[in-house]
Amino acid sequence: MTMIFHCFRCLPLIWVVIPLFFFSLMCTFLSYYGLREFRFDLINNVEAVKVEEIVGDVYHSAEIFRMNYAEMEKDFKIYLYPDGDYMNNKHLISGWYASEGYFSKNLRESSFVTDDPDRAHLFFIPISCCHKLQQQVASYKEIASKIGKYLGIIYSYPFWNRTLGADHFFVSCHEVDIEATVGVPRLIKNSIRIACSPTYNTVGYFPHKDVSLPSVMYPFPKPAGRGHIHNRTILGYWAGNCNSALRNKLVKLWGKDQELDIQNTTFYKAGRMQKFYGAKFCICPAGSRVTTSRIMMAIRYGCVPVILADYLDLPFSNVLDWQKFSIILKESDVYRLKDILRAKEVADFRMLHNNLVKAQRHFQWNTPPVKYDAFHMVMYDLWLRRHVVRY
Repeated sequence: MTMIFHCFRCLPLIWVVIPLFFFSLMCTFLSYYGLREFRFDLINNVEAVKVEEIVGDVYHSAEIFRMNYAEMEKDFKIYLYPDGDYMNNKHLISGWYASEGYFSKNLRESSFVTDDPDRAHLFFIPISCCHKLQQQVASYKEIASKIGKYLGIIYSYPFWNRTLGADHFFVSCHEVDIEATVGVPRLIKNSIRIACSPTYNTVGYFPHKDVSLPSVMYPFPKPAGRGHIHNRTILGYWAGNCNSALRNKLVKLWGKDQELDIQNTTFYKAGRMQKFYGAKFCICPAGSRVTTSRIMMAIRYGCVPVILADYLDLPFSNVLDWQKFSIILKESDVYRLKDILRAKEVADFRMLHNNLVKAQRHFQWNTPPVKYDAFHMVMYDLWLRRHVVRY
């Protein structure tokens, strides 16, 4: 040890200092960039957690939803029956019934699908009445006949008879589906029907069994937006066709009001669409059509929906607390509409708007789908209905 120390004393000082300097510089360099990479990884992980974060403001129970959703992602399996010669299943992601196209496309390309029927929780029947219209089928009766023939093929599989179709489901968004599927009672009474904008009094729709599908019109007239609340100066907005007694009453009562912008016109024209960004509340009155995308458009553009309808089965209502990001009224409330909106503007608008922004992702259709979007929310609704009695 003494000899080593003596050797170092004999070395010029510069030979000792220079290596120590470079060694210190190297340690500093590695430490800085190592910590920086760690910091970047930490920030990215935090951002990833934020993307998947489920907060309690818009849910009945965020914790239950979180746990059940994770289980669904891991375990849920769907068996797809083969497309029949009678059915055109090239679903189009366009027009008023784009939701049906989005769902069918995403399901077929998802990891939920299994080729093993013994692993399946539910069975998907690939029928689409709306696309039969493009083939100019003569009548509802003829469509029902074709569905019945295709179901004859389904009946030949052993899976239908285990539950009489209770663990089977199909998707339908067109008005023609109501008339056509009523002609196939075993399908409409037993199987799960995924329907666009259904009401409790819709023929053949059973809320405890069936699923409400968020209805959208694609392509969207305007890009999605949240809209700063200070830029929203219109108290209430509606523009559309007066095709129901309620809408006629709405225009008659409030069409000339200075605070409410109520117009009997085609609501999706470009000039009228801009009002979605400037209104605090977007009124969604029941019309003559079974399906409507108006509520989903209000949500997309950050305008708090005012749902003026009786018996409407709102999408994902077993998960989302609609009272936290919308206003739900009876049709008879049209006479008090302005007073109700004024009171909500003062007391609840900021809260409703903030919660609406949080809820937007659950109504967004994507392809490929992303976590917690509309496709996965529909799958979650199906997951909750997987427990059926097998005979």
